[in-house]
Amino acid sequence: MPFASVQREPILCYITDRRALPGDSADSAAPLGASIEAAARAGVDWIQIREKDLTAQALALLVRETVQRIAQLGVKPAGPRILVNDRLDVALAEGAGGVHLPENSFHVADARRLLSASRPGVAPLADFLVGVSTHSPAAASAAAQAGADYIIFGPVFPTPSKATYGPPQGLAQLAEVCRAVRIPVLAIGGITLENASSCAEAGAAGVAAIRLFQNATNLEDAVQRLRARLR
Repeated sequence: MPFASVQREPILCYITDRRALPGDSADSAAPLGASIEAAARAGVDWIQIREKDLTAQALALLVRETVQRIAQLGVKPAGPRILVNDRLDVALAEGAGGVHLPENSFHVADARRLLSASRPGVAPLADFLVGVSTHSPAAASAAAQAGADYIIFGPVFPTPSKATYGPPQGLAQLAEVCRAVRIPVLAIGGITLENASSCAEAGAAGVAAIRLFQNATNLEDAVQRLRARLR
């Protein structure tokens, strides 16, 4: 059954950024591992491993350890879904639940062709998600038509981490994207507990964020409040 047809509850996606964590997080896996575990225990739905500066070997090790760590926690039926930013090869090799493609990465159709190949021993590919970051309604429509399972659209609000993508898109653009596609759209960029509900009102199926989850003083409470505001 298509992913878009079964998704009902709001999707909360924590995007990792170990360099923004306190302490010597750039050179140590411990703070990031603790942040991922906290997010999993708090009940986020997806965790996107987005550590662009890591080598393929280091990224593969991080994803492998994350998948194993989540499986051992025993949270939710199967724990949060692990997505890997950009690296489809790493996602498949390490048993992640999907890949998230930046807008300037390789095409969704190419990812779908690779996924259609036979890979003995790999988990059923029907449950493997391919998502795309988009920054315009046209790009969102193109990604959906190419076979993306979901879209992350933004930046919706001002945020330092998305400054390179230009001024915020705003809620009107978010609403236009949500009307244009039939797959889930997650809002990103400057998302807070205060403005999350406006994203849901615009049609977003959920939100993706770094600081909202990574900097929360009480993450479990923040997740519960966020879900309530998105419903």
